[in-house]
Amino acid sequence: MAIWQGKSLRKPTGARSKSNRNKRNMEFGRDPAETKIGDRKVKKIRTKGGNTKTRLSNDTNINVVDPKTNKVQVAEISTVVENTANTHFVRRNIITKGAVVETNLGRVKVTSRPGQDGMINGVLVE
Repeated sequence: MAIWQGKSLRKPTGARSKSNRNKRNMEFGRDPAETKIGDRKVKKIRTKGGNTKTRLSNDTNINVVDPKTNKVQVAEISTVVENTANTHFVRRNIITKGAVVETNLGRVKVTSRPGQDGMINGVLVE
């Protein structure tokens, strides 16, 4: 079954709301990217208006900013330490925005959205 991002069929009270139209093609969603650790793999997706999003499926590197020196370095990701989006993402090594990742420079918090930006950026955490 497709992912649908339209209006709910239920009212806030719990009663069924009467629909005044059918589902529209623009209301369909897509599967989440679920970026993992591995060799870099990127997918381009056409969005509404002919724009594109870059889906990052796998990557091993992260752009790390050191807040003390404001220098950017490229680090290699070893594992996902914590993920506030879903606790099970840690076990599956899925990277989302807000995830804390273990690198060769230390722990890094992800600040970009890899499933939409096509890259992984983060800030060093003490």
